[in-house]
Amino acid sequence: MGTLKVGAFVDSFKMGVRPGIERIAELGLDGFQVYVTKGEMHPDNFSPEARKEFKRFVADKGLEISALCGDFFQGFTDEEKNREIVPLTKKVIDVAVDLETPIITTHVGVIPEDSNDPVWGVMSRALEDVGAYADSRGVCFATETGPEDGWVLRKFIEGLDTRAVRVNLDPANLVRKGFDVLECVRELGPYIVHTHAKDGKRTGGEVPLGEGDVPWKAYIAALKEIGFDGYYVIEREHGDDPAADIAQAAEFLRRF
Repeated sequence: MGTLKVGAFVDSFKMGVRPGIERIAELGLDGFQVYVTKGEMHPDNFSPEARKEFKRFVADKGLEISALCGDFFQGFTDEEKNREIVPLTKKVIDVAVDLETPIITTHVGVIPEDSNDPVWGVMSRALEDVGAYADSRGVCFATETGPEDGWVLRKFIEGLDTRAVRVNLDPANLVRKGFDVLECVRELGPYIVHTHAKDGKRTGGEVPLGEGDVPWKAYIAALKEIGFDGYYVIEREHGDDPAADIAQAAEFLRRF
């Protein structure tokens, strides 16, 4: 039996929030991640009493919430859209506080390599606004890896006037874009607070865990070397039987 903290993405089961959580408990996992930007979990639909009841439900299942997913599927690259997305994201931060979950993950959009690019400034202003609120509430706002190389993301994070913006490392996204996963771990080490356990091929496709080009043994060793002791959350975006793939992935991760 391994020592990793293993969870799963509720939405990967494609069976609804509570049935998905029940399935995760049946698999004997440690925790889960769930979207809070749609349906019953959207901040506007998720009342304070419902949040308390959800916490009780999770505790009764013996699980932890590893992170919330606060992705509104737009990123922060458009000044006009940010006027809507930034306030919504602050509501997600409030949900995280109420659920006592200190990590939110998202996709912030593609960061340009050139810090003089106007998009860099648009993204910086939005994330400093979100980050200031997250700082005040004790929450990390972690962007998922993939669209850009690790050094670009690190440069961007280090240029922000906030401590809240951190990294959710997804090795499959990096592999599928042709980036060096181990080098990205080294680059982003101080900022990694959460990871997705997902596998992919350099040709671009997602595959079951252990069947792709992510060098899992070296990857997990690299994360341990930088002191990462957080969650490996299994995410399965495709496949005919995601529940079976997640169970197989859990067994795979328990070897480490």
